[in-house]
Amino acid sequence: PDTQPLRRVRQDAGARRATQAPGFAPVLGPASNAWPVAFLAGKSMTWASDMPAADTRTDRLIFLDWVRILAFGVLLFYHVGMYYVSWDFHIKSPHADRTIEPLMRLFNPWRMDLLFLVSGSATSFMLLRDGASGTFLRRRARRLLIPLLFGMLVIVPPQSWLEVTQKHAYNGSYAEFMGLYLTHYKGFCDATSRCLVLPTWNHLWFLPYLALYTLLLWLVLRRWPASLERLGAWLSKSLQGPGLLIWPVLYLALTSLLLRGSFPQNYSVWGDWFAHSQYLAMFLLGASAARVPTTSAGIWQQMVHWRRAGLLLALTAWLMLVTAPWLLRESHWPVRYIGPLAYSMQQWCAIVAALGFAQVHLTREGPARRYLTEAVFPVYIIHQTLILVLAHSLAPLALNPVLEGILLVALTVVLSFVVFELVRRVRWLRPLFGLSKKGRWPSNGSSPTKQRTPPA
Repeated sequence: PDTQPLRRVRQDAGARRATQAPGFAPVLGPASNAWPVAFLAGKSMTWASDMPAADTRTDRLIFLDWVRILAFGVLLFYHVGMYYVSWDFHIKSPHADRTIEPLMRLFNPWRMDLLFLVSGSATSFMLLRDGASGTFLRRRARRLLIPLLFGMLVIVPPQSWLEVTQKHAYNGSYAEFMGLYLTHYKGFCDATSRCLVLPTWNHLWFLPYLALYTLLLWLVLRRWPASLERLGAWLSKSLQGPGLLIWPVLYLALTSLLLRGSFPQNYSVWGDWFAHSQYLAMFLLGASAARVPTTSAGIWQQMVHWRRAGLLLALTAWLMLVTAPWLLRESHWPVRYIGPLAYSMQQWCAIVAALGFAQVHLTREGPARRYLTEAVFPVYIIHQTLILVLAHSLAPLALNPVLEGILLVALTVVLSFVVFELVRRVRWLRPLFGLSKKGRWPSNGSSPTKQRTPPA
């Protein structure tokens, strides 16, 4: 999550000339005999030189801000949905069943991968601005680790208290529970001897993973400063045409087959090798894509070309997994390969579609984009605690689950932004929610002084 528009800084004169050089590679369109391919690629008969040239100095990738905003919006709805499905969650509705699980599966495979990809791009832009310096690392540590520590001590404990109240019939007060929480109590265990880990970070697990990947990238760039440019150039060459849809799917499917069974995701960083194989790859892909010129030959424009194919393939894979969920549990050859392959196809092709369509339709700058970009991180930090507290409070009313779900979403959104409005006005609260201290609100309630807020 970041609180500043994403920028690309052009420092290489050769790269500037490349963005303006005439292109000679035709893109197939309906005028050719290969019109189905052109339709799926979303292009008419066009030459690369007809593509809009990128700004040669500061190319603002506004669409990535909008993608991040929408991705965190999906996350809020997804966590509300977790209260109503049969899958494990901190607390469950008495109405929980499988009704909305197909809709949840539409977003489940790719929502976090997309966030890591966008965060990789944001980190790469910041490194272009600040360099792989100690200042950059300290700034990132403050923006990620202070909210994580604050979240574990203040934001997350109510979630764990509600969880042990419902799942383990705990009847102690919140103050008594905090005494157990802070002393690493290990007595809340289920029938399979799985015990609740205290203290915990719950939904804030994204932050330590992002901090780790940022540190690894920083170390690499300290030793090999041009590595991202080289990786970006190699990826641009490898992910041309249908390769954009084929090679990442095969990589994701291979890591799933090799690692998922032995190292299922544990959200604890240590030993989470399957998750790292996928999330770190997405983070590095986003970081290297940030160094690629936005021309028709680059990764970003390839996603524009293949956005319709990505959408069609993602929906096809989703329908396959929804109608035949047993494919993910099958262990016999060759069927055992079909489920992971379909899952990986939905996972990557949905990302291609999201980023491709975003470049076409989500390029509008304005106050709404700036406001929501700053709000994303505080809303992310507070939203799940609000969902669980509100769900627990609404449960005694025994409302119809549809009405209750709508009310739960509405209240969570409203209260999340109420918290954000409070946080952005109180200087000492801002760092606790990942915002810069520099935002100051005048006492008369007018607009704050204009200032540049570094990414969070």
